[in-house]
Order: sequence, then structure tokens, then C-alpha cells
Amino acid sequence: MQRVEIPESTGAAAATRPGPSAPKALQARNVSAWYGRFQAIRNVSLDIAPGKVTALIGPSGCGKSTFLRCLNRMHEVVRGARVEGNVLLDGEDIYGPGVAAVRVRRLIGMVFQKPTPFPTLSVYDNVVVGLRLAGERRRARLDEVVERCLRRAALWDEVKDKLRSSGAALSGGQQQRLCIARALAVEPEILLLDEPCSALDPIATYRIEELIRELARDYTIAIVTHNMQQASRVSDYTAFFLMGDDRTGELIEFGPTTELFTHPRDPRTEDYITGRFG
Repeated sequence: MQRVEIPESTGAAAATRPGPSAPKALQARNVSAWYGRFQAIRNVSLDIAPGKVTALIGPSGCGKSTFLRCLNRMHEVVRGARVEGNVLLDGEDIYGPGVAAVRVRRLIGMVFQKPTPFPTLSVYDNVVVGLRLAGERRRARLDEVVERCLRRAALWDEVKDKLRSSGAALSGGQQQRLCIARALAVEPEILLLDEPCSALDPIATYRIEELIRELARDYTIAIVTHNMQQASRVSDYTAFFLMGDDRTGELIEFGPTTELFTHPRDPRTEDYITGRFG
């Protein structure tokens, strides 16, 4: 397996590296996470397949979002939180000695449940904020990234005449696609989406789902969703999480989405998918 070196530089040279030549694999091995004394997930092992969409489903509080945040070390931003286990980006442990979280989060981008454009920044500046923080100052390069990423996010035609307007002035669906464009601008290897459509109307949700399938051609994607229909529409693989008797989240079943939805192996999976609980 080809090993991916976690880049040491955060300057302009790193910011302008070419996009991923092929989607990368992400593997979790015996991942457990705590918030203080409370254990949120226990011993989760899961492969996020390269160039595929993996959906994480399960009832509220079962650890889906916690697990997703462990995949790019966002869990660490919560005071008192800790993680045990390994997360491998094509064989390289992102929790390994000397690996800085800021570099991991550039390689493994995240889009959150609520659209989070920077309200004081324009559409243009929202897209390139990460590149500027990394030291990129060349206007031609920034212009190219803005157009390319907005096109990838299916937003260019809607905002090309509004690039200097506030990103917060866009509709909810447009704001979420702007956040996806912002994540793409730093050329991540993996995209993590935490319920990206939960605050959107059906039309905006459809646009985001179309975009997810398009992006899966070049990126490995993991998405948390409470929407069973959405999971069946957009994902190639599905992981079902459930809270144990001690309120710790556990992975119950994982497999190809079609197989898991039509012939689940665990009766608890079937009960959840068919709406008997959750």
C-alpha cells in the first residue's frame, strides 16, 4: 500500500500542491473516544473505502459525529477529550508521534451540520481563507482556486457576479456549498460531512446530494446522516451505530449500502432501518 506522507510545510508551497491523483483510503482501528470520564464510542474499526461514499447512520447520541471527528482529530478541540486507537490515511497514523493536528485537518477536510461561512468575509475570501492562512498571496493563483472550487461545488454560476458580497448573504443551500468549496480549496484527500443537509430544504438537499456523488469521483467521503433515504441514495457503504446499555456508542454492522438496507445481518439494524426504533 502506498504511504502518504503528512506534509511538514504549511506555507505557500504546501498550499499549492496538486489535488489528489487518486482517492485515498482511511482506516479506523479500535478507536475509542472520551469526553472527560464519559466514553462516547468504544473500539470502532471501520474502513472508509477510497473513492466511495460511506454513510454513518444510527439514532441520536450513538457516537456517529464523535467518530467522524476522530477521523481528522477535530475531537481534540473539546477540552478534556481524548482518543485511543489508530486512524490510518493510506497506512500513515494521523495520531502518530510528531503529526500535527492542523496538518491532518488540511488533508482530511470537514463540513459541518450548520453552514459556517465566515460572516465578515466575502464569497471570494471565504473560499481562499485557508490558502491565505497557509501563506498564499499570488492573486492569479487565488483567482484560479476560487473559480475552480466554486465550479466543483456547483456554485460558480450562482455567485460569479457576487464574489465580493458577504458569504452570509447567500441562501442556506448556497452557504453549505460555499463551505464545501472552502474545504476543497486546500486540496484535501478526504471529505467528512456531518449531516450537511439537516438544515436545508428538499431542493437544496438534492443539490448537495448530487454534489456528493460528483465529488466521490475524486475524493473519499464519509457522511453522517439521520436520513435513511439519503444514506441509500448517496452512499456505497453504510455503518450502523447504536448506543450500548452503558450509553457508549458501538459499531453494530457495516457493509455495502444495498446489502445492509435489504439484508441486514443484525436484527437491530433492521429494526432501525424500518423505523421500529430511533
